Amino acid sequence: MTTVNGIDVRATQHCETSTLGVLLRHQGIDLSEPMLFGLGRGLSFIYWDSKSMGFPFLGGRVKPFELTRNLADTLGLELVVRETGSARKGWANVVEAIDGGRPVGLQLDSYYLDYFGSKVHFGGHVVAMYGYDDRVAHLVDTDQQGGAVSTSLGSLAEARAARGPMTARHRSFTLTAPQDVTVSRQRVVAAITGCARAFLNPPIANLGHRGIEKSGKLVRTWLQRADDPRRDLPQAALLMEKAGTGGALFRNLYRDFLAECAEFVDSDHLRTGHRLYAEAAALWTEVAALIIDAGESGEERYLAQASTALLELSRIEREAMEALSRLEC
Repeated sequence: MTTVNGIDVRATQHCETSTLGVLLRHQGIDLSEPMLFGLGRGLSFIYWDSKSMGFPFLGGRVKPFELTRNLADTLGLELVVRETGSARKGWANVVEAIDGGRPVGLQLDSYYLDYFGSKVHFGGHVVAMYGYDDRVAHLVDTDQQGGAVSTSLGSLAEARAARGPMTARHRSFTLTAPQDVTVSRQRVVAAITGCARAFLNPPIANLGHRGIEKSGKLVRTWLQRADDPRRDLPQAALLMEKAGTGGALFRNLYRDFLAECAEFVDSDHLRTGHRLYAEAAALWTEVAALIIDAGESGEERYLAQASTALLELSRIEREAMEALSRLEC
């Protein structure tokens, strides 16, 4: 068996930040999961629906792998990404990194992984790999999925070869940090203001604060939109709270990131943003509970309450990001 020494496995909630933490701690850079998420400008919002979808999806983060690229940019890390249409070459890329004593990040479809409890296709899942033998690969995933886990080489090959929404072509990646990398006020402010600008100026109405407002209007139709309300609405709420989001559709992570930033930034704008995101996080969890109530009872009044809360969330998050956008380096 070939394994990388010095792998530090932590209890984490989101797959991409979990992987980034493993790769960076191996180089002596120990950042909290909220800090990784925030420096990677991870917070966003999308209301996603189409005729091909069984039910609408509410997303609370940037698209898969954008967080990794953003974090590398913010901290000045060397990000080496390898993609190929060849399974053989893709495996050789992984083996090269691990044989060289480095853990490697993989993007894949979690559906095929042996240890994954929820058999739903998600091509944007990210794991850290740190070892292998002739039968299994040794991975680090989120705490919910078991932390340090293993999966057969066959299942890993299927997961990496999958095609469909958000998948990548046998993508693997490594991070290399300069010796003097630090979290500074300038880097914190750049990450916060960059995230705020993107959230406040979405290119389409399904994104950012406009997307939350749109979801507030459309959520009222969800009982009619669902093929099976008792299944579809609770499942949508479960994805908001439990599907690697850290709860409250990633708002808990961003709230905690802003709290940590007080160590680097003394600003009323930051304090306002933190206060409003603490309020938003609690309200998102309330929205998820109302959606569950609507699905289980079939009563539209719960969706009316969720609609009111979502419209309020659009206002709260817009005001929070407006305050945060005013931070100065």
